[in-house]
Amino acid sequence: MALDIVLIVIIALILIFLGWLVITYNGFIQGKNRIQEAWSQIEVQMKRRFDLVPNLVETVKGYARHEKGTFEMVTKARSAMLEAKTVGESARAENMLTGALKSLFAVAEAYPDLKANQNFLMLQEELSGIESKIAYARQFYNGEVLKYNNLVEFFPSNIFAGMFRFERKEFFDAEDIASQPVKVSF
Repeated sequence: MALDIVLIVIIALILIFLGWLVITYNGFIQGKNRIQEAWSQIEVQMKRRFDLVPNLVETVKGYARHEKGTFEMVTKARSAMLEAKTVGESARAENMLTGALKSLFAVAEAYPDLKANQNFLMLQEELSGIESKIAYARQFYNGEVLKYNNLVEFFPSNIFAGMFRFERKEFFDAEDIASQPVKVSF
């Protein structure tokens, strides 16, 4: 009788442990998939902005032909977006493009006719909406990365993470350039 109880307890503990393993493994997979989905949302919004930038640049060019440096900076940043392969590279390219767009809008401030141009205003409004969506998507992505990284690092799931090679994911960090004011001189 005592042996039966011990056997039942051992089987119950094994089943609980196996249940925990399944739940933990599925948690890692779910976290990894949520991070991939969040990253794809960032990419969708960055692509929308990427496609909008040439129209914006062409509109401003019509008014500010001598601002060649600003246009080159926007073009260079846009090219960097195409070449980005990792989260870090994408973040750097994203921040470069944000800085370039700040400069572009600073140039636009110097041209009252441009600021009143309906096409420019529409593009500026659309870009502003996209920027808000990108900010939200970054925030969501970083939240999912935090949850996943906590799962990878917290005990006892960190043991399981090591066994199945689940590794920390990279945050989407804004660099200093994205938070600095734009310097424009005429």
